[in-house]
Amino acid sequence: MDMNLLKHIYPAVALTIVLTVLVGIVYPFVITGLSGLFFKEKAHGSLIEREGKVVGSRLIGQPFKGAGYFHSRPSAAGSGYDATASGGTNLGPTSKQLFEEQVRERSKQLHTESPNVEIPIDLITSSGSGLDPHISPAAAEFQISRVALERQMSEDKVKQLVQEHTEERQFGVLGEPRVNVLELNLTLDEVSRKGK
Repeated sequence: MDMNLLKHIYPAVALTIVLTVLVGIVYPFVITGLSGLFFKEKAHGSLIEREGKVVGSRLIGQPFKGAGYFHSRPSAAGSGYDATASGGTNLGPTSKQLFEEQVRERSKQLHTESPNVEIPIDLITSSGSGLDPHISPAAAEFQISRVALERQMSEDKVKQLVQEHTEERQFGVLGEPRVNVLELNLTLDEVSRKGK
């Protein structure tokens, strides 16, 4: 083999090995270690524990079916709220399937809960990820009477809890006001237990 060619191959191979070790092994371990040290809760998934048991994450939506709970935004991820299959329906705004099979059916169901009240759009359409942990304040307000009736609480008390769990725009400009459904439902459970 030509010695001139070897002079060029050796540094290239050595550099590839060094960069692979630095960028593929050392860097990820350092960043993972630092994030675990300085941002422990976020680095471990923002998990919420109750009585020593993990009940969910602040970052991933989950279904709540009971009448005494605020319902999450609909999910199209896998079979619904499947974190391993995050994604939307990929149905466009003119899709007949989206309108007739999903939006219309959800609207009918929600109108039985609150007839003659306009339904917030995030209660009848799924999010792009299918794992959105938040609903809009309007979607939470839409559900107040049903939750209050089921839990035998005053609507004012439930409304107060919704307001306490409403997160404003980040830095005052990013995103929209939102309510974390899991945290709100956990607070409702605590209030209900204390009331008994």
